[in-house]
Amino acid sequence: MSGVGLLRGRLLVLAMAIVAVLGTGTWFALTRASAQDNGSKGGSALAQQAAQSGQQQAPAAAALQVVSVSPASHSRQVNGASPVRVVFSAALAADSPRPRLSPRIAGSWHQASPDTLEFVPRRAFAAGTWVRVRVPAGPQGVRSAPGGLLAKPVTARFRTGQYSTLRLQQLLAQLGYLPVTWQPLSAEPAASDANGQLAAAFSPPLGQFSWAHGYPRRLRGFWTLGGPSLILRGAVMAFESDHDMTMDGVVGPQVWTAVLKAVAAAQRNTHGYTYALASMKSPETLTVWHDGKVIMHTLANTGIPAAPTTIGTAPVYLRYKFQIMRGRNPDGTKYADPVSWVAYFRSGEAVHYFPRGSYGFAQSLGCVELPYTQAKAVWPYLTFGSLVTVAPA
Repeated sequence: MSGVGLLRGRLLVLAMAIVAVLGTGTWFALTRASAQDNGSKGGSALAQQAAQSGQQQAPAAAALQVVSVSPASHSRQVNGASPVRVVFSAALAADSPRPRLSPRIAGSWHQASPDTLEFVPRRAFAAGTWVRVRVPAGPQGVRSAPGGLLAKPVTARFRTGQYSTLRLQQLLAQLGYLPVTWQPLSAEPAASDANGQLAAAFSPPLGQFSWAHGYPRRLRGFWTLGGPSLILRGAVMAFESDHDMTMDGVVGPQVWTAVLKAVAAAQRNTHGYTYALASMKSPETLTVWHDGKVIMHTLANTGIPAAPTTIGTAPVYLRYKFQIMRGRNPDGTKYADPVSWVAYFRSGEAVHYFPRGSYGFAQSLGCVELPYTQAKAVWPYLTFGSLVTVAPA
């Protein structure tokens, strides 16, 4: 073959190679060096470029998402001792940062399952508390096992409920401050289990109340299961008195704290339960029950028509062994009478000793008067919070 023919043949082969490469979508620049390379060297370069163009990049980790927060956001009446759970769309890295709670309480986060974080409190949130759960995002936030990140922080807020009046009744019955007993019918936390007791304060266990024998049926009318009542108010006053608290019968955080401490320490009521009934039926009498037994039934005096004793029931809130009782007579004159063994149950009205020639009819200025011996005998039982009823004839 002539030199011209050989050159034409090489150009034809080169053109066909260019067409083949262009068909693959790969571009390259033809240089003098390319034209002079032998076939093996050019084939090696093309194979390398083809391998690079065919490589696939590893997919990025999917973004992490929060599937749910429990308790749900905006929930109310939540049990403050219940766990907080956050469920994610993928399994989490073992060292992933944890959500944050506000206010902070004692407890710890743990991975309940590959995609779930759970906070278990050692001390419950207080009643009526707004709790915020914040799940951090971005490079410093939670991340999945493959490395996926949460795009934006997630915040949920819920509010704890109030402590249950029913549970307070259960505890006061156990401590001996009520004329009823209580028997649990389901699992109850141990007295020393502080968090379990708080959980029960939000959600009481099942149980049954039973009235102590011996009290008059009238007393049951002052009781409301699971709600406020005169009996509960008197019991709270008695508890407050025993624990050197302001004796107002109001159930607030301080009362709850003290009651739970008393339960843990088994500090029972040492006074027993007393109820007194003054009857205006002739002859007028006072009957006193203590721990279900009648300990006193005596003649008594109530108020004259010009200064009558208030009909109804109220708890004892003030006591004196001796007092100069001052006030005004119906005619406007002042009096200052020495009296003994005084137990006030209303403003200006008390059970006490006052010397009279006889007893059993209306002759006081609003108080319930007793002979000295009977007044002295009953006074130790009419402790703070004891209910006194004045019944009409």
